[in-house]
Amino acid sequence: MTKNVSVVIMGVAGCGKSSLGRAVAQAMHLPLVEGDDFHSPESRRKMSQGVALTDADRAGWLDRLCEQLRQHPGGMVLTCSALKKAYRDRLRQASPGLCFAFLQISPTDAQARVGARGEAHFFSTQLVDSQFATLQVPTGEPGVLTLDATAPLPQLQAEVAAWLTMRALA
Repeated sequence: MTKNVSVVIMGVAGCGKSSLGRAVAQAMHLPLVEGDDFHSPESRRKMSQGVALTDADRAGWLDRLCEQLRQHPGGMVLTCSALKKAYRDRLRQASPGLCFAFLQISPTDAQARVGARGEAHFFSTQLVDSQFATLQVPTGEPGVLTLDATAPLPQLQAEVAAWLTMRALA
């Protein structure tokens, strides 16, 4: 059991943030905070209509996620797209030493996964391209592990757990 380590499972829609977040939280005995649960009703409505969110739309959402990080000083797993470096930097300010597990996926694979969700999810398939257009890949930033989003979930979970354990012991 690793405490005092928080990680953001990040990437574009369809990369597998929620699935990996659940698996890592369970394996590491950490609380899971689903970033999508903190979007405003207006933002959820926009996304369901295929309208991309702006930085202004995301500001309050990021504030709420920062508050969640502050409320879990013993560590947590947060699922959050964290598409821009500025968003990641805001989250880092709320939780020094914050780690990011970046699920890298191709636009084709992301589109297929989002399309397979059907009506059960509020996110429109029309927005996948805008997510890639917004994404600033975190390569080279501190505390980032890049993963192949198409790898099997148990493998991804094991990689993240081993990485977080190593960081916590360092």
